Amino acid sequence: MLNVENKVIVITGASSGIGEATAKLLAQNGAKVVLGARRIDKLEKLAKEIQASGGTAEFKAVDVTDSDDVKAFVEFAKDKLGRVDAIFNNAGVMPLSPMNALKVEEWDNMINVNIRGVLNGIAAGLPIMEVQGGGQFINTASIGAHVVVPTGAVYCATKYAVWAISEGLRQESQNIRVTTISPGVVETELGSDITDRTAKGALQEFRKISLSPEAIARAVLYAVSQPDDVDVNEIIVRPTASAF
Repeated sequence: MLNVENKVIVITGASSGIGEATAKLLAQNGAKVVLGARRIDKLEKLAKEIQASGGTAEFKAVDVTDSDDVKAFVEFAKDKLGRVDAIFNNAGVMPLSPMNALKVEEWDNMINVNIRGVLNGIAAGLPIMEVQGGGQFINTASIGAHVVVPTGAVYCATKYAVWAISEGLRQESQNIRVTTISPGVVETELGSDITDRTAKGALQEFRKISLSPEAIARAVLYAVSQPDDVDVNEIIVRPTASAF
């Protein structure tokens, strides 16, 4: 039997894409999922879908850039379901642009969501997991944590940071598992916030060979389902046809 049943798994960025697909798959396999994102209407719809299929789902709006908000979200999960077995720090943004476009506000937003969002999730969950004597963090990086492309300098930098934070936490932890998931190109809403016309066109071209969000959900399920003494540290998932 998979080591998933009855685990309480907190998911950020759960309102669409990878987060949504992962919530559904984990719930199908017996996990109790706690859904977080800014779009409360989508969270409510997803929670009702999971519940209607016999699963357990709670939800709460959360802004991952706000440390107090993330702490309240994780405490909500613990209060509702008694513990927190895993946190999937999945929320992210990707407004690609060339450096000379000087989209400084977009750079700041990527730093706040992609880096601080992960740190806030760790800060909220680590004390709980240490008291429990175990737990797991799953952090969404990207193929951009392994290769830099034009228009992606800042985005890739944030994902390199996610990789480094995850690896550092792993080395410091004896009872807490840490997994970094690095998706290649996936058909999701990520990148819908691109304002640079050239970068938006390049992403559309790149996405002609895309993974489904479910492909990444299966990778998360694999990492979560291992025995507690097995820590799957890194998973890179690319489309077979992709060179990047």
